[in-house]
Amino acid sequence: MNVLLVGMNHRTASLDLRERYAVADVQPLLTKLVADADIEEAVLLSTCNRVEVVVTTRRPEVARLRLRSFFARELGEGDQAVGERALDEALYEYAEASAIRHLLRVACSVDSLVVGEPQILGQVKDAYRAAVECGACGPILSRLYQRAFSAAKRVRNETRIAERPVSVAHVAVDLAKQIFESLDEKSALLIGAGEMIELALEILRGEGLATIRVANRTPARAENLASHFGATAHGLSELPDLLPRSDIVLTCIAGGAPILTAESVSRALRARRGRPIFVIDIGVPRNVDPAANDLDNLYLYDLDDMSGVAHANAERRRGEIVHAEAIVLEEQRRFEGWLTALSAVPTIRHLRQRAEAVRIRELDRMLPRLDLDEAQQAGVDALTRAIVNKLLHVPLSRLRREVDREEALVYREAARALFGLDEGAVDPEVEEELPDEEGGS
Repeated sequence: MNVLLVGMNHRTASLDLRERYAVADVQPLLTKLVADADIEEAVLLSTCNRVEVVVTTRRPEVARLRLRSFFARELGEGDQAVGERALDEALYEYAEASAIRHLLRVACSVDSLVVGEPQILGQVKDAYRAAVECGACGPILSRLYQRAFSAAKRVRNETRIAERPVSVAHVAVDLAKQIFESLDEKSALLIGAGEMIELALEILRGEGLATIRVANRTPARAENLASHFGATAHGLSELPDLLPRSDIVLTCIAGGAPILTAESVSRALRARRGRPIFVIDIGVPRNVDPAANDLDNLYLYDLDDMSGVAHANAERRRGEIVHAEAIVLEEQRRFEGWLTALSAVPTIRHLRQRAEAVRIRELDRMLPRLDLDEAQQAGVDALTRAIVNKLLHVPLSRLRREVDREEALVYREAARALFGLDEGAVDPEVEEELPDEEGGS
């Protein structure tokens, strides 16, 4: 079984391209994907910074082409505005060890825009849970994701990569502090009520911001969130009134069309009579019309604009990243050892079946010639079974013991050759006694 991963992220694709491929409901797509005969299992991760599909397959080259088509025709909904060449340049592919390592690095936030940010692990868990619920995730990817969660936990506990909690929200607030000398007398408007908005609320309140307002499609959710931070709650219909009174605007809310148009921002700036507005748009798709970036006195930042601050954060954590990478490698090898062990199971089963077939055949041949009562026949049966088990004990133990070492393949192939387990290398008299099987290792 092969593990294959295809995707795009903040390093390979612009925000404009990533938001075209963002997915709100992954389950229908996963169900369709695993219905393909060449794909056994699948998990789809879609966040503001990446869209990735990991699958297991017995035909990796066919599956690779299928996943390319999946991005072009189903995730992108056949968007003709994205050329084939642009998509090819944005997509990356990883197979086997590289795919396993990449998935572990993502879960551990080593591959994140903001290294050490805690949100990605929750997003990976949500992607895994969605795949399990719709039946797209089977035993191999389930085992891989458990290793990913274990790796992430170890990185949190054994390194200082998240000693000072960071996230896109932290980077956004750091940018605001660069624009304004002090946040004490400033007012902030947060649009949305999700995890990122809640984290930004906590950070902004810690910076001593005087006034914070939360606006959301569902006022009740805005009220629930605002009540924990001494903020006020509002509906989106109040944005025309709230925007002119806000120095800092942070928006992260789901939706297709921009929440803030260039015209609405322009009206707010005119009402502020020259006082600037700092807007951080971390929504995917974007919540602010990019055309607003041309307005005077507007400082508009999106996810791509924050990459410089994120790079500086990564530089400060470089030593911890090295430690985290070592943990990733260790967990990767554990999973690969399990996968190798899984591939040895058919050989072990085949060898046991072959030995048992020989034992039964010889018993059936000899017992009728012997004058034995029922108890004596049972004794001979037990004796021959014990002899076979003792003969098999050493080779089977060695196969199990060596599965996570480089010698595993050598031992497995040697066992198949020495015991004649491969087609064409079997005594015809013995072969006709064997039960039907589903191939070898």
